[in-house]
Amino acid sequence: MLQIIIQGRGGQGAQTAGNLLAMAFFAQGRQVQSFATYGGARRGTPVSSFIRIDERPIRVRCDIERADAILCFDASLLAGPLLATATPRTLVVVNSARPPQHFADALPGYRVVPVDGIGIARRHGLGRIVNSVLLGGLARAIEAPPLGALAATLRADAPKLKEQNVAACEDGYRAVDAQLRREAA
Repeated sequence: MLQIIIQGRGGQGAQTAGNLLAMAFFAQGRQVQSFATYGGARRGTPVSSFIRIDERPIRVRCDIERADAILCFDASLLAGPLLATATPRTLVVVNSARPPQHFADALPGYRVVPVDGIGIARRHGLGRIVNSVLLGGLARAIEAPPLGALAATLRADAPKLKEQNVAACEDGYRAVDAQLRREAA
């Protein structure tokens, strides 16, 4: 079972990202469980989306205690409760223009892959809406769902600016791909 936590702040699109990711996996024939918590339920407060993906029906009904991957919309949230769900194997994709070495120094023992979500989103006319960029980066980092399936889901279900969201998703995927290739070299 693949367990993913998406963490953001109210208004950043973390809940929408969780729903879109769940739909992309479901379209691939996978079993999916998706739910969210809203904290103070107002703009700016922490929001979490939890997604489980498996080949078999998912019967567990609790928060994710050990994540396989974390998608973090705001680097300031990479602390306490969120990192408590991470193990040395957990892959953390974070919205940040900082270089990978910054996170290696600041969070030793964690595998953090930064992606400049805001920069990419702005290039595609999405302003500060980074969820499609980050979904593309996460999909490349965990090698699922396939980029084509994620793009098809965005075309069908993104709330607006569908083609801009697809292009931003593809750029997020390519940015993480380039970073992972540099690390492997």
